[in-house]
Amino acid sequence: MSVAIRQIGERIRAERERRGVSLRSLARTVGLSPSLISQIETGKCRPSVSTLYAITTALGVSVEDVFEEQPADGKAETGAAAEIARAVAEAGRLPRTDGTAPVVHPGQREVLELDSGVTWERLGHVPGSHVDFLRVTHAPGGTSSPAGRLMRHGGTEYGYLVEGELTVTLGFRSYRLRPGDSISFASSTPHTYRNEGTVPAVGIWFVVEAD
Repeated sequence: MSVAIRQIGERIRAERERRGVSLRSLARTVGLSPSLISQIETGKCRPSVSTLYAITTALGVSVEDVFEEQPADGKAETGAAAEIARAVAEAGRLPRTDGTAPVVHPGQREVLELDSGVTWERLGHVPGSHVDFLRVTHAPGGTSSPAGRLMRHGGTEYGYLVEGELTVTLGFRSYRLRPGDSISFASSTPHTYRNEGTVPAVGIWFVVEAD
């Protein structure tokens, strides 16, 4: 079940406005143009994996907050954010769960498909934690950031490749991951992922957000 990108953009905009951050200020912080931020917020452009992390980090929220029907602290949303949450629930775009179920079956996963050829599947979440537990698929030619641009954000990443091959660039060095290979690094290191092969690259990723 895919999360509509329009809903993602609306939640980003609602959080930005709630915090009193201007569009231009957010754009400067994450190193993107105000026009691109506007397109993301209005659903005209799907953010790359790294861009989405950069935006949520700049706003002081976790990526999970763009999936959740309610904030992680359980408090009711108000204003625009509440309208967005109700719209998502009524449309049935997100499964209604209390976030505490220890088992997530394949049909219950929340899925985010990005235009850059990357698909995130959320495998689970422990309330109160700041860890994204993901099955990440890079389609052939798929990349985590547009034009191969290196991105960085707070936190730490741990990955294990299950299928295909994936090229990971960390700073000035690139590494080729094959099935069975794993990688871990501080997300503040400029990085990008890309699939230069002809078959999907599938891996299990843990992204731990900065305190």
